[in-house]
Amino acid sequence: MAMRDTDVEIRGDSLAGKKILLGVSGGIAAVDTVRLARELRRHGALVSVMMTHSAQKIITPLAVEWATQSEVITEWESDLSALDEVDAILIAPATRDLLASYLHGLQHGPILMSLSAARTRNCPVMMIPSMHADLADDPVTSELVTEVEKLGIKVHWGQENEGKRKTPPHDEIVARFAHYVNRLKPNRKSVVITLGATRSPIDDIRYVQNTSSGATGFQIADYLHRHGHDVTCVAGLTNYTRPEWLPLTLSADKPDDMLAELNALANDEIDAWIHAAAVLDYVVKSPAEGKLASQQGPLTVELIESSKHILELKKKCSDAVRIGFKLETGIKQKELVRRAFSQLEYAEMTAVVANRLEDINDDTKPRAYLVDSTGADYTLQTMLDVCVAITTIIERGV
Repeated sequence: MAMRDTDVEIRGDSLAGKKILLGVSGGIAAVDTVRLARELRRHGALVSVMMTHSAQKIITPLAVEWATQSEVITEWESDLSALDEVDAILIAPATRDLLASYLHGLQHGPILMSLSAARTRNCPVMMIPSMHADLADDPVTSELVTEVEKLGIKVHWGQENEGKRKTPPHDEIVARFAHYVNRLKPNRKSVVITLGATRSPIDDIRYVQNTSSGATGFQIADYLHRHGHDVTCVAGLTNYTRPEWLPLTLSADKPDDMLAELNALANDEIDAWIHAAAVLDYVVKSPAEGKLASQQGPLTVELIESSKHILELKKKCSDAVRIGFKLETGIKQKELVRRAFSQLEYAEMTAVVANRLEDINDDTKPRAYLVDSTGADYTLQTMLDVCVAITTIIERGV
């Protein structure tokens, strides 16, 4: 069925079924409300909106109602009983006046009343301030933000640009908001994920490198982060744009450097490991110093086997969930699954996600197959299916 202009394409489920109150106060950043509301809906949120009088001078309630497909509350006379069912509140933009009014218990509008109700119900609240840089840098503003944060509200600033502290992009706001809301759910885990390609130098200029954009790893990391998990990425070489909201990404483009980072992280209490990086099976034995001269005839480079990360970490991480990846090409599905199960057995993994290079960008083919310790294999049709399956295994635990 064709999409209507009011519909949105579902891109995730981190806010699925959650009733989100979007509060819009005055400030030119209110013009982004339509984009922000639709992005919330793309991740499953059921959005209600409250607007201050000053916000209505910048964007009309009609436009916001179109974006949310729900009633927009602008007056005290509206039915406010829905406040009792709100799961989380997002205020974007948040003016300094609203910050001060909330802090001092003023009640001049439905948004402030909803914030007071949230305080008594321990409802998670995030505020996204937007104002001129000189106002943002005013010590009074800093004091207001500090006191508001002491009351349990998350305040997130955007970057300074053109003399203003503008709101961040709408996709960043929703990602950070989802993590903030979901971090309080039970059974959140500490997860390390490797991603991207690795390389081995031939000399100071040339190198041997395998193929990986890092897209799969970053998409899994983003999904886990939005669902409230504590994610650390160990990234090799990538050409996929890293989501700005991921809290920690360590760089390691050589197999041994990546393994060293993983061994260091293994000293912490890590609940789950996802090995999505393309780690070289063979590395250059003796890299040359400087640059090898060109036009000197054939060049022989001796390659030796590199350390297998999943084997090196097997004993140290035996009490954690461990998920490997198996990429093959030119083989049938049955053989792909067999090789994945073989990797699972000898490395004692919890599960292995297997795929074929030729299927990755073919929407008519399954994105991957997941093999678990029972030998069962599951078809994962889309990248979202891959993320959901991995998250389910991690939350289930060992």
